[in-house]
Amino acid sequence: MLVIIAIIAILLALLLPVLSAGKERAKRTVCSNNLGQINLGVHLYSDDSNDRSPAAGKDTVHPLTNYRTIIQGFIGQNGQPSPDDKLFACPSDTFHYHVENGQATFVSKSMHAESSTYYSSYAFNGVNEWTNLVARLTNRPLPGIAGRALSSIRHPTKTVLVAEDPAFLPFSWHKPKQPITDPANRAFNNAMDMISFVDGHVAYIKMFWNGHWLSTTYDPPGEYDYQWSGE
Repeated sequence: MLVIIAIIAILLALLLPVLSAGKERAKRTVCSNNLGQINLGVHLYSDDSNDRSPAAGKDTVHPLTNYRTIIQGFIGQNGQPSPDDKLFACPSDTFHYHVENGQATFVSKSMHAESSTYYSSYAFNGVNEWTNLVARLTNRPLPGIAGRALSSIRHPTKTVLVAEDPAFLPFSWHKPKQPITDPANRAFNNAMDMISFVDGHVAYIKMFWNGHWLSTTYDPPGEYDYQWSGE
């Protein structure tokens, strides 16, 4: 009996990591499908708006997620954003960081549960509308494609359109998925996130962080498979 119990314990120890990895892949698949549909909605909006991508407006509190109120009619969603809207919910979205004055504070609550994000786990590449950040940086233009003609994007296969919100810091809900609770020691470089691109494809890629500003305020080195700017 002891031998049988030992064998069962060994089998469980071997199977649990496999089952856990499969569960994580399933969650990423849901995120990939969500991003694909949202990406299509952005393109449908653009087709109906002289090729322009959504522009939330420079006075909007959260322009990176307000895009959903602009494009949701093109993906069959009407009315006010709600936490019940599963299309905008990543299953791995269980925590996030609140960034203020250059400091990131851990929050044990999903992005999708926050009204300030319009109940969305996904954000639009529109940081060029963050005019308040320009003064805090170096008065240089910030990357981003809000209000841009999609046909003018020079590298549509590499330019981010909509992505999981963690990509904009970056951190990850997937790998490493554990919360990093010390804002002064954020090992965020090469965090893995789901990204959809201007050409329509979705990929699970690593994100670059230079240890200082949010990752979305600069393009990464050339060896990375994405860019924020449309140039």
